[in-house]
Amino acid sequence: MQSVLQYRRIRLAAVQQIERDTEKAGAFAAVRHLRRPNNANNTGGIEDEDNSNDDDDSEPAEQYQEVMNRLSTQQTRYSARTALGYSITGVDARARATNETEAGHVFVVGWEGEDDPLKPSNWPRSKRITATIVVSFIAIAGTAASSIDAAVLPQYSAYWHVSEVAGTLATAMYLFGFSIGAQFVGPFSEALGRNIVYIATMVIYMLFLMACGLAPSYGAHITLRFFAGIFASSPLTVAGGTVADLWNAVEKTWAFPLYAFLGFSGPLMGPVIASYIGTSSLSWRWCEWLMLIFSGVVLVIIILFQPETYAPLLLSWKAKHFRAITGDDRFRSPLEVRRTSFLARLRVAVYRPFVMIWTETIILLLALYLTILYIVLFTFFVAFPFVFEDVYGISQGLTNIIWLAVFVGFWPLGLTLHIVWKWTLQDIAAQSEATGTTVTAPRAETRLYFAMLGGAFAVPISLFWMGWTDYNSISIWSPIVAAALFGYGVITLFISVYMYIIDSYAAYAASALSFVTFTRYFAAGGFTIIAVPWFENLGVHYTVTILGCISAVMAPVPFVFYYFGHKIRTKSKYAVHKE
Repeated sequence: MQSVLQYRRIRLAAVQQIERDTEKAGAFAAVRHLRRPNNANNTGGIEDEDNSNDDDDSEPAEQYQEVMNRLSTQQTRYSARTALGYSITGVDARARATNETEAGHVFVVGWEGEDDPLKPSNWPRSKRITATIVVSFIAIAGTAASSIDAAVLPQYSAYWHVSEVAGTLATAMYLFGFSIGAQFVGPFSEALGRNIVYIATMVIYMLFLMACGLAPSYGAHITLRFFAGIFASSPLTVAGGTVADLWNAVEKTWAFPLYAFLGFSGPLMGPVIASYIGTSSLSWRWCEWLMLIFSGVVLVIIILFQPETYAPLLLSWKAKHFRAITGDDRFRSPLEVRRTSFLARLRVAVYRPFVMIWTETIILLLALYLTILYIVLFTFFVAFPFVFEDVYGISQGLTNIIWLAVFVGFWPLGLTLHIVWKWTLQDIAAQSEATGTTVTAPRAETRLYFAMLGGAFAVPISLFWMGWTDYNSISIWSPIVAAALFGYGVITLFISVYMYIIDSYAAYAASALSFVTFTRYFAAGGFTIIAVPWFENLGVHYTVTILGCISAVMAPVPFVFYYFGHKIRTKSKYAVHKE
């Protein structure tokens, strides 16, 4: 609904813009008429003009601005549509480049200016915050389903008469689907827009959720979970694009954490949502039904309230309206004049991430870092019963509720954000003073502040804390507080890694994030399967200590990139080389 209304508003704006610029177009046509006296008696009309050699004249409208300002409006049938194309504010009238689809001239439609109200980054702040929150709920709908089945693992395994190790495949297969689906969603959003991808993938995802709830066999259920994961993966890659559409480089300092705070809570909410289903009279299938209901509510919100944010698509709508209003098919958006086909972009999107991993130290280390975090996170969905039920004798439902402690650990992010915001503004001011120019974006390394302000150390400390104090002689609040500290470390590291990669790789950020997404979810899915025998054989203390040692080795990574990241980027083929 919002997209339909948005489409109509863009048409109204196009009509109003043409009306405003008609006088300028008449003056421009008069200038061209004076410059070409041999054609003064041309009576070919508008259609003849469009097929003449008029397109060979490529001088920009700026050259005539001084003359146009002195002339009164003079209407002429000669060059009427060409004059309009040269005169409309924000339209780049030029010859087509050799790598574009056709020969001749083209009127490339852009924004009327940096302050164009149709541009998503210029929308009212309340509208942009609302759009960001909606995208966060899309992420919750997809990621909560990844962990919800782990909350009823004993009942699920008993129902299908399989071991609990086999039962973890319901979670693992979903994560495998996530890792694969995320590789393909980006190009679709860049060709079709954000909203159509959100809506289409959400509908298909809901169909597979319904099929999961009706699955007649164990094999059918885990297979359907895999396909549900594929179509639930759109927020993993598209949501970052939506945030970039809405917020400038400085605003993203707090806008992306807003998205992450809500969106990253999805996996934590899965066990909470299904906390008492396993011990109640309800079937484990209600895990799928609850996620289906929640996803349906989110889908309605998207359709009714979420506007399209992808600027190239909005400009395509504007160009389409210009073509319809003027009858001139030379109006094109930047998206419409490029030659690269969708299949070519899809092919690049799939293979480039795996090419970059061999040459990009930043991607390799940060992908490894997030992979370790996700291995810990998703093994905990299976391991929390070992940590709390077996040691403290609490119920299955209460163990699931303890996942709220991890979410509570997100809340100190508010204080961290205040500090990071202040430091980011100081960094921009220092850059401006050093260069003598107005700098509008912080250095990529400033995005690492979140991890450096305790997050990098919070993860290993929390794991050692939990592993060494998980005894029934010690209060249960000790591992609970450790879980909250783990939550703070995970959310701050996630924000830093994502924002640092986006700022470091700019146009190639989607490819970089695709690989990071693939590795962390694929590895998390694999370790989910081995989590049960791992904790059974080694015990909580040794297993969590091993995870703590691995995360401790990675803790210096944000500091290394903060001090040496700009030097590493200068040696990169894909990274932005700004210091």
